[in-house]
Amino acid sequence: MLGSVLVIEKGRKMGRETVESSLVMEMRRGTIVLVVLYCLDEPVYGYSLVEELARKGIPVEANTLYPLLRRLSSQGLLDNQWDTSNSKPRKYYVITEKGKQLRRDLKKQWSIMSQAVDAIVGL
Repeated sequence: MLGSVLVIEKGRKMGRETVESSLVMEMRRGTIVLVVLYCLDEPVYGYSLVEELARKGIPVEANTLYPLLRRLSSQGLLDNQWDTSNSKPRKYYVITEKGKQLRRDLKKQWSIMSQAVDAIVGL
C-alpha cells in the first residue's frame, strides 16, 4: 500500500500524499502530449488550450503547457504563428503532418498499453 510506506527520494522522506501526487504527475506527463496533439487540428492559442483541457477534465498549468508547446514546435510537430491583429498578441499552435503521424502512432501505442493495463488490473 502506498500510504503505509515512506519513500526516500534524494535524501528526504516522502509521505503518502507526496508519493501519490508524484506518481500521478509522472503518469499524466506521459499522456499529455497525446491529448495536446488531439486538441490542435485547428489553430489554438495557449491559454485557450489550458481552459479547454480543464473543461475536459485534464487540468494543466500554463507553466507546464507552454514549454511543451515550444518543444513540440521545435520538433516539427506543431506550427505556430503570432496573431497581432488584436490589442493582445497571441501565439496560435496547430498540428503539422509530422505531428499527425506521431499522433496516430501514439494513439496506437496508447490503445495497446491501455488494453494491457486493463487486463492486468481487471477493468
